[in-house]
Parts: sequence; C-alpha cells; structure tokens
Amino acid sequence: MLQDYLYIFDMLGTMSCAVSGVIVATRLRMDPFGLLVIATVTAVGGGTSRDIMMGATPVFWIHDNNYIYVVFISVLVSVLWLRRLHKVPPYLLLMWDAFGLAIFTVVGAQKAMLLGFSPLIVVAMGCVTGVAGGMIRDVLTGQIPFVLQKEIYATASLFGALLYVGCSYMGLEPIVVMIIAILGALSLRLAALYWHLSLPILSAN
Repeated sequence: MLQDYLYIFDMLGTMSCAVSGVIVATRLRMDPFGLLVIATVTAVGGGTSRDIMMGATPVFWIHDNNYIYVVFISVLVSVLWLRRLHKVPPYLLLMWDAFGLAIFTVVGAQKAMLLGFSPLIVVAMGCVTGVAGGMIRDVLTGQIPFVLQKEIYATASLFGALLYVGCSYMGLEPIVVMIIAILGALSLRLAALYWHLSLPILSAN
C-alpha cells in the first residue's frame, strides 16, 4: 500500500515539474523539441541525479516508462491549455514548481530511507530530488536557478526532508509522514512566495 501511495505522489510530481518546464520553454518561445527536452529534464532530472548518486541504476524511468508517458501527456495537455491563455500569469510557474519541489523532496527522501541510508543521506537525497530538476532546467535555459538566489527554495526542500525524517522516527504511519512532509515543504514555499520572504543576502562590502 505504501508503495502505491509513493508511486501516485511520484507521478503527480512528475506532472507538476513537466508543466513548469513547459511554461519556461513557452516563455522563451522554444520549438516543440526544445519544449519537450526542457519538460523532460525538469520532470526526471532530480530523480535521475538521486538514483545515480545512490547507485540505484538503471535509473527509475528506464525501469518504468510510465514516467515518460506522463511527461508526454503533461506536455500535450499543458501546451493546449497555455494556448487558450492570452498571457501566462507569472505565478503559474512558481505554483507548479512549488508542488513539484514538495512532492519530489518527500519521494526522494523515502526512496533513500527504503534503501537503508542514514538520516543525513535521506535528507540530502530528498533535497537533491526536489531541486535538481529545476536547476537543470534553469541552467539549460540560461537563467539563475532558484536554489542559487535568495528565494526560499532549497530551504523549503530541506524543511520537508527534515520533517519526513523526524516524523518517521516518531513512529507515525508512513502515509501520514508523507502528507505532513509534503504539506510542510509546500506551505513554506508558498508562504515565502505570498509574503515575499527570502533569506538574507550575504555581502562582502
């Protein structure tokens, strides 16, 4: 049952990140191939990085092609949806990205825990899964990644991963742990966006 919930959340995260990739590619007026590439790396880049680092190869989407199918369907539906909008609201990218960040953080942390890694590595793999796809997307599109700006982005991922580890060791039901951690990361990210919260900027001056 736990694996079923994990799989569903993972697919939702894949969809969310694919849509965020489509929004970025659309803003940059990319052709269909470029759009598909950006959507794909955004959706599976974090999980791929995680699996390679943990030695869980071949990586997940090679074992299960449903991830690629979800990316393709998400791209098609989101392109048709965005074409109906005269202007893409700026918050759409941030919202979809926030959902993907929260879900993937918990999925990555749980996979690392199931493979028997230490709490420190579980937290690290949760953060890698949450932020790496967006980082790759931004680098490929010539933008400064959210994680390198003053945005509360990686911090939200770290918070979600820590919640997951903490609640797991408290003995709560696994599905409850997942929901708490996802909501924690998502709430922090959305709160930061709504109230324009950010980390302090360090300056040498």
